[in-house]
Amino acid sequence: MSNLQEKRNIHMDQSLDISQEHKDYLHKVRMEKISVRLIQLLIFGIALLLWELCANAKIVDPFITSQPSRVFATMVNLYQDGMLFHHIGITCLEAFVGFVLGTLVGTLIAIMLWWSEFLCKVLEPYLVVLNSLPKIALGPIFIVWIGAGPAAIIVMTLAISLIVTVLEVLNGFLTTDQEKIKLVQTFGGTKFQVLTKVLLPASYPTIINALKINVGLSWVGVIVGEFLVSKAGLGYLIVYGGQVFKLDLVMTSVIILGVAATVMYQGVVYLEKVLVKNKF
Repeated sequence: MSNLQEKRNIHMDQSLDISQEHKDYLHKVRMEKISVRLIQLLIFGIALLLWELCANAKIVDPFITSQPSRVFATMVNLYQDGMLFHHIGITCLEAFVGFVLGTLVGTLIAIMLWWSEFLCKVLEPYLVVLNSLPKIALGPIFIVWIGAGPAAIIVMTLAISLIVTVLEVLNGFLTTDQEKIKLVQTFGGTKFQVLTKVLLPASYPTIINALKINVGLSWVGVIVGEFLVSKAGLGYLIVYGGQVFKLDLVMTSVIILGVAATVMYQGVVYLEKVLVKNKF
């Protein structure tokens, strides 16, 4: 018990043994982060205020551009009708499922292509063609094949994010330091051990970068899919609002989409911090 107390005391002494310069540096970093956040919020608030004032002064047509007060009123009406979280939930679920599937399946395919150099050479031109192909054009085909419903929307999301993930992760594998791979092989390491002990840990930044890219691509896929075939969701509200000239509904849906995409992106940033912290 005394040894444990001694260790605690030593740890406390070490934590307190920080130079004044280091304390000043930490304080400076903390204040800089706070300043950045405050300025970001200030810019956002000013933008909303100008939008509202310009709409009230008829500098811009509020029927076309809407305004924050009308967006808020529309959001309240959707909530009172019990449809706000229904539409948000459907779109977020489709985006999340497509995002996760695109990342997992894309990473698995990248591993397969790295594992077999022959397979990689065979499929490389097809990956290039599929990556350059506008996947939106495949939407009607997916609807005919799968049927009108959430499954077609998720497949549309998967199609948009899959190839990008494969190419991004595969490039990370191929650019890994070959000396590290040779070192593991020299000690008798198998290809699976090279993958798990060298490639995947070294490719954390690449995979995280692919995740960040997939956030935007997933939302693009979901909204395009909901434009083509949906009876609920934020994409459906945008299409419906445009058809009946309820542009307040359109702007409300767009703003909610922006918030949802930001939350998902911040989730990826948090995951990055966790991985880096555990790695180092």
